[in-house]
Amino acid sequence: MSKLVRYLSLSCGTLSVLLCFPVLAAVTEYHLTLKDHLFFPSQITIPANQKVKLIVENLDPTPEEFDSFALNREKVIFARQKATIFIGPLKPGEYSFFGEYNPNTARGIVIVEHQNQEVPDAH
Repeated sequence: MSKLVRYLSLSCGTLSVLLCFPVLAAVTEYHLTLKDHLFFPSQITIPANQKVKLIVENLDPTPEEFDSFALNREKVIFARQKATIFIGPLKPGEYSFFGEYNPNTARGIVIVEHQNQEVPDAH
């Protein structure tokens, strides 16, 4: 293989990796904690029309299942472990979630809102 072909192959590979980083960095993280069979915070607000990452940390000594019919998600979070759940992009509205093993106490809501875009003054 000639040096030029190797150089172009490496350059194209490096460029494709670098182009992926903005996409990966664009996913915003939101954190939930599960303690005493309660979600903290019990309400989070996320931007409309964007994929986001929920990181749920279970501090309880027992497992819990994050469940949401509205978000079409369910994930078991083992005792004293973390789980990652991707949601969105979503339309504005309210999306409830609960802990399937403790549905009377482990409850929460995701509020999806349009983000305010500030427009600079035209003076």
